[in-house]
Amino acid sequence: MIRETGADRPPFSLARRLRNGETVRVGWSFIPSPPLAGAMAREGLAGVVVDQQHGLWDSASTFAGIAALVQGGAAAGVRIAVGDFSGAARAIDYGATVIIAPMIDTAADAAALVAATKYPPVGARSWGPLGAMALSGVADANAYLKAGNDANIVFAMIESATALDNVEAIAATAGIDGLFLGPYDLSVALSRGAEVNTDMPAVAAVLDRVLAAAGASGKIPGIYCSNVTQVRAAQAKGFRFVTVGADADFLHAGISTRLAELAQS
Repeated sequence: MIRETGADRPPFSLARRLRNGETVRVGWSFIPSPPLAGAMAREGLAGVVVDQQHGLWDSASTFAGIAALVQGGAAAGVRIAVGDFSGAARAIDYGATVIIAPMIDTAADAAALVAATKYPPVGARSWGPLGAMALSGVADANAYLKAGNDANIVFAMIESATALDNVEAIAATAGIDGLFLGPYDLSVALSRGAEVNTDMPAVAAVLDRVLAAAGASGKIPGIYCSNVTQVRAAQAKGFRFVTVGADADFLHAGISTRLAELAQS
């Protein structure tokens, strides 16, 4: 449900909840369908992240998807393509309030991300949030400017051995709001290309380090989970921005369940 006041609408509410210490559950979208994203939003997820890195979302579908998500009552997030920091800025202008940037390996990478996504004096984001202002319900430019940096959550993805070596410096980068752990790429990196296994001991062993780095710098810890067991374990550990699954998984589960029910009738 979309609330009536701009400060309480989904674009701003998710950032406020996270900054207040809450744990939120979000969905993930690979399929570039604004109606499908909107349907996910209406199921009660706090937010949905559209994936431009491994999903099929381009700029046009992302713009429509963000609007569909907010209208459906969820905050809109975007995982940008690797190094596409200008795309991150555009996504925020469209109305996204969560940015997840993959393959942030160094503090310099993190600083470049901040420069594109935060207004001065924190960063150097260019002005042009027409879509964001409309979706947030904030009509006054100066009011949006004042709220803009805190209303947007920028995550640096930790998903490589190099990123782990630099995780404390990445977390300490001013303007980075959170660390988002990518267990799939981490499993590939830590196994030196031997396997994709998010439950491998080497991945589990680094969770505490990422959580500690986030905690030491006052940043939000996030993680990609694809099933209920992973979600529960991540929340118990202390991760506060947690995915619960992706659109393709939800479709597969729903169709499989329905066909199994019919096979028994």
